[in-house]
Amino acid sequence: MAVMSQDVRGTTEREGRSLVLRYLAIVVLTAGVLYALAGRLDWTGGALFCLVYFSFLAFMLTWSSRCAPDLLQERSRRAENVKSWDRMLLAVYAVLLLSLLVVGALDGGRFRWSHVPLPLVCGGAAGFAAVLMWIWWVASVNRYLSRWARIQDDRDHQVVTSGPYRFVRHPMYAAFLPGGVFACFTLESWYALVPAGMIFLLFIVRTALEDRMLLNELPGYREYAAHVRYRLLPGLW
Repeated sequence: MAVMSQDVRGTTEREGRSLVLRYLAIVVLTAGVLYALAGRLDWTGGALFCLVYFSFLAFMLTWSSRCAPDLLQERSRRAENVKSWDRMLLAVYAVLLLSLLVVGALDGGRFRWSHVPLPLVCGGAAGFAAVLMWIWWVASVNRYLSRWARIQDDRDHQVVTSGPYRFVRHPMYAAFLPGGVFACFTLESWYALVPAGMIFLLFIVRTALEDRMLLNELPGYREYAAHVRYRLLPGLW
C-alpha cells in the first residue's frame, strides 16, 4: 500500500508539473503573439487582456488541482470516444480563436483601424473577468465538464442540474457570446468582433450536436431537458 501511495503521489506531482509548464507555455505564447503583432509594449488593451486571462488561468489551475483534480485530469487528457464532429469543430475553433487574437492585436495594438474608448476598454476587461468567473461557476458544479463531446462512462457520467444548469442546459457555451464581445473591447478592436461572432455561431452548432448526443446517450438527460427547456438563451433557444 505504501508503494502504491508513493506511485499515485508521484503521478500526481508529475501531472502537476506538466500542467504548470503548459500554463507557462500558454502565457508566453499568447503574450508573445499579441505583442509581436501589436509591435509595441504600451498597449493598454493588451495588458488588460493578459492580466485578466492569465490570472484566471492561474486561478483555475490552483483551484482545480486542490478542489477538482478529477476534472483537471479529464480536461487535460485526450479521450478515445470523442465524437468525430467535435474534433472537426474544435479544430475550426482553434483557427477562429487565433484569428480573434491576430485581428485584435493588429487592430487595437498596431494599426488602430478602429477606435474603442478607454472606458469601454476597461468595462470590457471587467465584463471579460465576470464571464470567466461564470465559467468557473459552471466548472465548480459540473465535474464532467470535458473539453470534448463524449459520454464519460469511465467516470460514471451523471446529469448536472445545479448552479447555472438551472437556467440553461449549456451555460458555459452561453458565455461565449458576451465573453467574445468583452474580449474584443478589451483588445481595443471592433474588427475582432467578426471572428468572435463566428466563434459563437460555431458553438451554436456544437451545442445542437452535443445536446442531441446527450439526449440520446446520457441517462436522465431527456428528463432534465424537459424541465430546463432552453439550451443557450433563456426564452429563445
